[in-house]
Amino acid sequence: MEELIELDKDLFLYLNNLGTVTWDGFWLFMTEKLYQIPLYLVLLYFFYKYFGIRGTIVTLVVVATLIAASDQLSNLFKNVLFMRPRPCRADGVAEFTRFIAERCGRHGYFSAHAASSMALAFFTGLTLQKHLKYIFPFMVVWSVVVSYSRIYVGVHYPGDIVTGMAIGILLGLGAHKLHSVLIKKYGEVRS
Repeated sequence: MEELIELDKDLFLYLNNLGTVTWDGFWLFMTEKLYQIPLYLVLLYFFYKYFGIRGTIVTLVVVATLIAASDQLSNLFKNVLFMRPRPCRADGVAEFTRFIAERCGRHGYFSAHAASSMALAFFTGLTLQKHLKYIFPFMVVWSVVVSYSRIYVGVHYPGDIVTGMAIGILLGLGAHKLHSVLIKKYGEVRS
């Protein structure tokens, strides 16, 4: 296990130090949740278009539950179960980290950004793929970029990202199933 942790630190330092001032603005943009609002509004439009107003309300409830679950699960892992210091706070790592984030929390295992973005990617991609052919790969690529931004800005190890993405996939699959059941019961599906 110790070798895996060292490999994670080494890979983090390698990836994090690939950053340049030229790309900092892009990666800070990608890591900021508020800047993703236009994408969320476009997705909301598609849910309304294909599922109507009741289906959109069902979707909003499912997504709110999904995001809350990924954030709270991440907090449980970070602050109760593992309490692994973030790279921007870890001795032997922080001094070599290219830290450009606005802040650095105390603990980082696993990344809530990676979990929630991948959960949203899988939920949205699977739910809308019948109507929008390329939505699933688009959303997964978007999630990978958002997730990598956490390494770039210096706040998460690659292991935090991979774990977050794996948990996000499971949560997204579950949310998709829940959404399907609720839409059959309460929603209207448009073609």
